[in-house]
Amino acid sequence: MDLIEKYPALGEILPTVEKPARYIGGEYGQIVKEDAALSLVFCFPDTYEIGMSHLGMRILVGLYNDTEDVRCERAYAPWVDMEAKMREKGIPLYSLETGTPLKDFDAVLFTLQYELCYTNVVNMLDLGGVHPLAAERGEDEPVVIGGGPCTFNAEPLADFFDIFIIGEGEEVNRELALLELACKREKVSKKEFLRRAAKIGGVYVPSLYEIGYHPDGTLSSVTPKDGAPEQVTKRIVSDLDHMYFPKSFTVPTTEAVHDRAMVELFRGCIRGCRFCQAGHTWRPLRRKKPETVLRQAREHISYSGCEEINLLSLSSSDYRDLETLCDELLEFSEPKGVGISLPSLRADSFSVELLEKLQRVKKSGLTFAPEAGTQRLRDVINKNITEEAILNACGMAFAAGWNGVKLYFMMGLPTETKEDLKGIAEMSDHVLYTWRQKAANKNRGVKITVSTSSFVPKPFTPFQWAAQDTEAALREKISFLRDNIHAKSVAYSWHEPKVSKLESVFARGDRKLGRAIHEAWKRGCRFDGWDEQMKYDVWQAVLSDLSLDFDFYATRARGETEILPWDMIDVGVTKKYLLAGWHDALRGIPWPDCREKCSNCGARRLNNGVCVTD
Repeated sequence: MDLIEKYPALGEILPTVEKPARYIGGEYGQIVKEDAALSLVFCFPDTYEIGMSHLGMRILVGLYNDTEDVRCERAYAPWVDMEAKMREKGIPLYSLETGTPLKDFDAVLFTLQYELCYTNVVNMLDLGGVHPLAAERGEDEPVVIGGGPCTFNAEPLADFFDIFIIGEGEEVNRELALLELACKREKVSKKEFLRRAAKIGGVYVPSLYEIGYHPDGTLSSVTPKDGAPEQVTKRIVSDLDHMYFPKSFTVPTTEAVHDRAMVELFRGCIRGCRFCQAGHTWRPLRRKKPETVLRQAREHISYSGCEEINLLSLSSSDYRDLETLCDELLEFSEPKGVGISLPSLRADSFSVELLEKLQRVKKSGLTFAPEAGTQRLRDVINKNITEEAILNACGMAFAAGWNGVKLYFMMGLPTETKEDLKGIAEMSDHVLYTWRQKAANKNRGVKITVSTSSFVPKPFTPFQWAAQDTEAALREKISFLRDNIHAKSVAYSWHEPKVSKLESVFARGDRKLGRAIHEAWKRGCRFDGWDEQMKYDVWQAVLSDLSLDFDFYATRARGETEILPWDMIDVGVTKKYLLAGWHDALRGIPWPDCREKCSNCGARRLNNGVCVTD
């Protein structure tokens, strides 16, 4: 459908806003289904070019549209200029496929990838004609459903959502859609639908849980009602080779952030870095066979015309058949001029030979993540990598012709001292010295980039009980490190502490924060993860006005016996395992990876007793 025909004012608006192609639809490969009994709109609470880069959205939109009697369309958060024009002209937020307002769908779904998208969720609902607060939505309004990593602690958003899907969606999303379709045909109430939905594994209905609080603000109880389970266990897909994967997908009309074909190598991680939520919540490790990866990569390249294929995982080096797979994939991709990228390569399993093969098509930079500046702190966080391994990897790369490297670190980690920070500067000096010793070509010079982000404690990690540094402490550490990096060839950049502070509030927050999200949205907060849009002073004022304490959520250490807002969720890894990791972290004791020794994390029970150590 011509969207301008449906909304004539778009013809006036689009020439006046940034990147108008975000809002016009009509992309190659978009799916428009007619006469489906159940209508869904899948929303990405950020800009079009970010949402179009997300593999999970591609998979689930395809899955819904491949389900009989179900249609699924897409919507993205309009940038602030477009939102202002839409509100001025009375244009609702609409789907790109048919221009249907969000309010006219049976269900509105959001993927929740990052805590600082929460005001965008509220804004998209309101702009689409849907009451943001679940308690105010009537029977004729859509069911609002959320999925993605933020649902492992969904409590700050509980006021806005009817349902959260916990874990991987390829199976449970279809089950839930079929239930809603059946309930629509039976004309049962929304309340009855939610009661039935709560009986599906991996479905969390927040309205079916009553939360009690102690006088000090900590949780006193979590009580399920109406037959809801005491704990909702995340869903996983055991067989990645036979799970749903689309053969085609929508190709963006404007450049996406990651304009490439994407295929997963495996899900889960064997490493157990103690700060990493994804490494714990997506266990156990399940891999695709090389022939499956090859087939899916070929299909996507042939269909989309992308010039790069991204092989996704949390640690690509841990895919046992990686080099053989890349050799076979290059036979297909290299004649077409299609490059292969491998994110998440570890320095201790770095292969110059493999990287040189991949560079034949497209040159890429070299990035390693030591995370901490000293071996002591790397043992604390269980980053089982040595400085020697990092320098060896850099030396091999420099000898092979690379003249730059990016090093990523975290700042504010538990037990961190100034010696650990000084170790970051010293490691950059050692990398520079390695270049001087090993570089094949010194004429071009070298560029070493050191980047730090502020540690944010996350649920379902051994560090979920840790306090976050204060903003003042983080700024002091940034200044200290900046003063200790002297070499002109070393550039230093850092993540804004205010952003990390707000992320920390919502990462471990409770339901009381729903009021703050709603009020901050009313006061103009949007795109909080974007530096130019962050209104930190507004957030501070909102929390203060609502008698909510920033430091209670961010810088307060949690008690080991405290009821945590996410305790009604079971991701597989047990609290006993996480506590043992926390205690050993404070003692500086690292653990081996899962292939060396099983740490009995508990995740194997989600996969019929099987995990990577078997």
